[in-house]
Amino acid sequence: MSSLVQSVDWLAIAPPTLAAVVGLVVLVADLFIGEEKKAVLGWVSVAGLAASALMLLPLLDGDRATFCLTGDAHTCSYTADRFTLVIQFLVLGGALLAALLSVTALKDANKELPEGEFWFLLLSSAAGAALLPASRDLATLIVALEVASLPAFALVGIKRGDKKSSEAALKFFLSSVTATAVSLMGVSFVYATTGTLYLTQIADKIQHVDGQFHTLAQAGVVLTLVGFAFKTAAVPFHFWVPDTYVGAPLPVAAYLSVVGKAVGFSGLILVTVVALPSYADVWGPVLAALAALTMTVGNVGALRQQATRAYSAVRLLAWSSVGQAGYLLVPIASAAYSKDAGKAVGSTVAYALMYAVVNLGAFAVAALVARTSPLNRISDYRGLYARSPLSALMLGFFLLCLAGLPPGIIGLFAKVTVFSAAVDAGLGWLAVVMAVNVVIALFYYLQWTTLLFRAPEGEPEKHRVPAPLTAAIALTAVLGIALSGAPQLVLRFSATGLF
Repeated sequence: MSSLVQSVDWLAIAPPTLAAVVGLVVLVADLFIGEEKKAVLGWVSVAGLAASALMLLPLLDGDRATFCLTGDAHTCSYTADRFTLVIQFLVLGGALLAALLSVTALKDANKELPEGEFWFLLLSSAAGAALLPASRDLATLIVALEVASLPAFALVGIKRGDKKSSEAALKFFLSSVTATAVSLMGVSFVYATTGTLYLTQIADKIQHVDGQFHTLAQAGVVLTLVGFAFKTAAVPFHFWVPDTYVGAPLPVAAYLSVVGKAVGFSGLILVTVVALPSYADVWGPVLAALAALTMTVGNVGALRQQATRAYSAVRLLAWSSVGQAGYLLVPIASAAYSKDAGKAVGSTVAYALMYAVVNLGAFAVAALVARTSPLNRISDYRGLYARSPLSALMLGFFLLCLAGLPPGIIGLFAKVTVFSAAVDAGLGWLAVVMAVNVVIALFYYLQWTTLLFRAPEGEPEKHRVPAPLTAAIALTAVLGIALSGAPQLVLRFSATGLF
């Protein structure tokens, strides 16, 4: 008689588990540490995230899986394959850089931000985000999505006595809960028609659904995508983004812009390409339309910011992130029409890696400017080169990467890769929409870049850059420059191994 007790592969689940354990340790330690030593919690959290990322290294030697069905070693709830490891690297690396920004932000906050709670919430959210790409059943996917999201609501509203922060958290919470409820309804429809929650079993059984349940299955497919589309900030689920980014502490906005997107896109890929490939005729056109709408609304929204006086740099980055989400959706939509779905998905992962590096770099420089200009308006960046030459050069480089212009070769390379995925899949119209949007985006990225090198108004005040901020800017700059020198490394690294 076979044992019903499952053996757990602790090494496979180590990255998200370690992040969660360090989060609990920090929360408990906060009760016993005096106010003057609270900074230690930040460095313990940074070390915990670094250790979680390092735990990915032993997993590179081959695919591992755990929490499998008894008697079926190939149907598992948790799989640490190439796709999982690349997304976990992106998530934990992004959380680590956000943590470096947070160390300085908490020090400058003058007790407006409770340190113990902040670090616990950040680590908990990172643990959920790292769990999601490894999830191979719909129940674990939804749980991971919520574990990543619930602490994020609290992080957005964590500023004490700040009405803007509370309002941003409420908008984020209400819209996210609605999207999750719709997704759960979709999952229940898929379960009703297939009798299973495991992605590989769904892929097989949904092809043989009884004709009378076909419409129910189609509705389940579309509704399941809603929760993940919300996390990616795809239109029309994007309306929470600008206010949430502006109202949240800046490191939290940076975290949401990268890790939140990674969660959404990895979930979308698993649901569409792994669980529902036979319904590509349903989700393919939906995602293609979402991609076109999202990039257009995001870039036009960023362009409209020019019309407002003293517009916020963070709000511009928020609209920019919506536009970038549109580009990220293109290869997933292309996978529905492509003979090589793995290559198309790899294009999304490659673009996500590039976007994570340069967007976190831009937020790191924004955090530096916010130390002397709390409103963080675009006009505050005028003459940044005179005050902090290296920071201005790095921000200019990050913006050119996002625009896809030299010397930001990695940005250009990532855009060409996404563009090629659309063309190869026969989605010429989507490639044209993308090309038009890239031209629109050039305007606001270049306008911000030129502002950095204009003559400052008045005597320039020199910026003193704290060590954690220096580390964050340096790390993103080194990665961005190295990848611009060898962009093929990104595509090789992001080959997903899902197929």
